[in-house]
Amino acid sequence: MSTDERSSRRAFTLAITGASGALYAVRTMAALLERGCHLEVVVSEYGRRLLRDELGDAASVDRLGDYLVARYGSDVRNGSTTLYSNKDLGAKIASGSQGCQGMIVVPCSMKTLAGIAHGLSRNLVERAADVMLKERRPLIIVPRETPMSLPQLRNMVLCAEAGAMVMPAMPAFYQMPQTLDDIADFMAGKILSALGFEHHLYPAWKG
Repeated sequence: MSTDERSSRRAFTLAITGASGALYAVRTMAALLERGCHLEVVVSEYGRRLLRDELGDAASVDRLGDYLVARYGSDVRNGSTTLYSNKDLGAKIASGSQGCQGMIVVPCSMKTLAGIAHGLSRNLVERAADVMLKERRPLIIVPRETPMSLPQLRNMVLCAEAGAMVMPAMPAFYQMPQTLDDIADFMAGKILSALGFEHHLYPAWKG
């Protein structure tokens, strides 16, 4: 794909960190790729372990593209990805001059949440999130932890006050989910809605 073709797509940063919930991450990736988006992907060290532990070796970072096609179908090839090392603080997405329209951290560990809340920028995930906040671009944080301590709750408030949307991994059940994929569809759908995409990943509430 040429640089011009990539720049014409809607582009988002997607970060995967070490909280449980790898299925939420891959379903969100697949849904955005199906819609022709370009994803700047960062996976933390524990995020890499998470993918393997929860989804198997076929979902390891170096095989993730093939995994998405096998699980969700060839439409994921409508989009494109660029993978970055979490240690690469010189990457394009570490600068406000890059063109990403938003960022999703899914799932978001409490360590990453704290780093974002306090603007630490210790790694590329934290720095890219800090860029979203300072540039007033959408930042969606999907924390997955229970119960939560008072410092963790305060960190979520700090992120919300800074402009992030905090979207805990709390799937609903009014749509009568039958499988784990149905639950992942719900959270991915919530993320897509927050980014302005129409979708049919779960039925809308009709009252």
